[in-house]
Amino acid sequence: MKENKAASWSVNIVLTLFAVVSFFPIYMSVVNSFKTQGEIFDSVLALPETFSLANYIGVFQELNLLSSAWNTLIVTVVGLAGIVICGSLAGYKLARTSGKFSNFIFMMFVASMLVPFHSIMITLSQMAKGVGAQGSLIGLGFIYIGLGVNMSVFLYHGFVKAIPKELEEAAKIDGCNDFQIFTKIIFPLLKPITATILVLNVLWLWNDFLLPLIMLTDVNNYTLMLSINMLFGQYAADWPKILAALVLTALPVVVFYAFFQKYILEGIADGAIK
Repeated sequence: MKENKAASWSVNIVLTLFAVVSFFPIYMSVVNSFKTQGEIFDSVLALPETFSLANYIGVFQELNLLSSAWNTLIVTVVGLAGIVICGSLAGYKLARTSGKFSNFIFMMFVASMLVPFHSIMITLSQMAKGVGAQGSLIGLGFIYIGLGVNMSVFLYHGFVKAIPKELEEAAKIDGCNDFQIFTKIIFPLLKPITATILVLNVLWLWNDFLLPLIMLTDVNNYTLMLSINMLFGQYAADWPKILAALVLTALPVVVFYAFFQKYILEGIADGAIK
């Protein structure tokens, strides 16, 4: 009994240390977003002398933050919708179709996950310019679909395999066609893995910097990360406002994750049982 208590205490201490280490960057960002530049350079760990919203007000005055947030939302929604729709349909069809060709297509999706973005970004930029997608928010969203659908197909493919085929056979007997079987029976069962895919991709799409930097040329179409980058000068950076902008940018993602967290845990539990 004493050994079990000692092991439990050891695990709790280790987890607490990991929690403190994980929370430390959040503490640094939030606390320093209320400071002046001089206070940050004086001590980044200390609390601000006075909690002022001047940095947050300054961010809204200097950056068109609401417009940038709207641009980021458009790109994220288009990307997420395409990744979920295309990934779920392809994953379902590949999982339910046997044969060498189906296996080959699935392995091509898996193999594409190993290709680093930096090796294709120049070619991708040239292709986007050729089809008129460069500088377009919708075009950027479609590029995200192409880059993110491979992981989506891989996850959906594994989850669909755990769904009994008898459900589909019973639906066919009741008169459902293939589209009705997918939309009314299969896709609702994919809710846990869909929530996981949404969270993973929203973190990527909302916070991505490199691809929008390459694709977007008009300042009016800038995403949040590109707008925040404008606070970095050639010789200096306005760190208080940068941190304030980052805190504001992170809030929607935190709320999104908090809402879908229960579905992610559901998916882990369902996967363990299956």
